[in-house]
Amino acid sequence: MQDTKSFAQDVRKHLDMLLYKDARRLGIELKRLINAEPQAKSKDEIALMLAEALQRAKLRKESVPKITYPQALPVSQHKDEIIKAIKEHQVVIVAGETGSGKTTQLPKMCLEAGLGQRGVIGHTQPRRIAARAVASRIAEELGQNLGQSVGYKVRFTDVTSENCLIKLMTDGILLSETASDRLLLQYDCIIIDEAHERSLNIDFLLGYLKNLLKRR
Repeated sequence: MQDTKSFAQDVRKHLDMLLYKDARRLGIELKRLINAEPQAKSKDEIALMLAEALQRAKLRKESVPKITYPQALPVSQHKDEIIKAIKEHQVVIVAGETGSGKTTQLPKMCLEAGLGQRGVIGHTQPRRIAARAVASRIAEELGQNLGQSVGYKVRFTDVTSENCLIKLMTDGILLSETASDRLLLQYDCIIIDEAHERSLNIDFLLGYLKNLLKRR
């Protein structure tokens, strides 16, 4: 029978393949097992958790739809350099004229850069109507039904699912989620749109995310 230490080492080798929230959960269970805590799960239970988490990660990776870009939009002409920057840097600032396509195309570029597989691509909007409209537009461009790969969450309305890759929301919604998900583990990356508006919500989020960079 495999000893506990070797078992934990084998499980940890797979954590980087999992959704962040699954990796966190398994990490906690391994710690309990190693410390022989009364509430610790057995090795068989943890092995089952790992198998289920690996399957979720596999299905999520396979669910990424075909990505295309409207060539008429100025931002599409800079797609390759933006995707390269996303892959190479933890923080990327994209500036462009109104109507250049940043809001609708950047989430797709994040997808193409490999994000969205360990968590959701979060995308904030200052206003509810914008969150709904942008989600509908991106879903349409990806050939998906709203709430499938792309969804939105605003006050009193949540059109998302476990399979969502891109989630539009108001900045207030993201702020409220920090209370129950302090490390924002449900997200693989976050886009703060209209950051130049410098509202209280946006400023608070930028500060919160800056501190979070050291821990994620």
